[in-house]
Amino acid sequence: MSTNPKSIIVTGGASGIGLALTRHFASQGHRVAILDLNAAAGPGVAASVAGEFPQASVSFHACNVSSWDEQAVAFEKAFKAHGGRLDIVVANAGVSEQGVTTLVKLDAGADEGPTRPRVTTVEVNLLGAIYSVNLAVHYMNKKPKTEGKPRGSIICTASNAGLYPLPTAPLYAASKFGVVGLVRSTARVVEKAHIQINGLAPAVLDTNIAPDKDLFRHMTVTPMETLVRAVDQFLADPSVSGAVAEVHRDKVTIRPPHEYVDEESGQNIETFWRLGYA
Repeated sequence: MSTNPKSIIVTGGASGIGLALTRHFASQGHRVAILDLNAAAGPGVAASVAGEFPQASVSFHACNVSSWDEQAVAFEKAFKAHGGRLDIVVANAGVSEQGVTTLVKLDAGADEGPTRPRVTTVEVNLLGAIYSVNLAVHYMNKKPKTEGKPRGSIICTASNAGLYPLPTAPLYAASKFGVVGLVRSTARVVEKAHIQINGLAPAVLDTNIAPDKDLFRHMTVTPMETLVRAVDQFLADPSVSGAVAEVHRDKVTIRPPHEYVDEESGQNIETFWRLGYA
């Protein structure tokens, strides 16, 4: 039980990974705001978690994370409700391509025109995470600076599909590769404000993001407890930032970025950083 309750926002917190983390934080007595699209089930989820852990404060805010306006309103409400403080943001909301990708259509007739792909997966998984990171930094940066003390922690849910090719869902994979890049590239920027950002790259978890639960019969499923352990690992060490934890079976493996192909490539990246623009 925490003697210093933290202010926490979890996007997609009404189900799956988000709900597991909401319950985990609530079990420690923190103040948790769930941001989720499911306005029908969300309030009941928040009430159920609050009833299970009465020492915690759990609220629900209906929000489509792919909408900047909706996220901005929800963050402001949560920030004010938590006494003008924000300590942890889990940018977790995500959707799949629901079984069949629309990126390419190989069976189109010779006379058919192109079909616009559905990009909801990219809008929710990547654009939503970008908005969450922006808002998290904005509110965490309001906290007074204290020498040597962290001002906030951001954790973004990517996927091991952001580390390996996933041919059955290339748009999903692209969104998660984007989240990995977002985490690794933002770390040095927010480090100046004593804010850490890290990413989770879970393997297959039994959640409702899959279009069919029957898929899990053919897979090695990673326990949710392993993912929770990865989150705790990041939060326990504020000096770790820009890291991506692959979460697989009972293991948490920190995956480093690609090595530079040569010294000149590394020097170019460092020159961009030194000059401050690209």
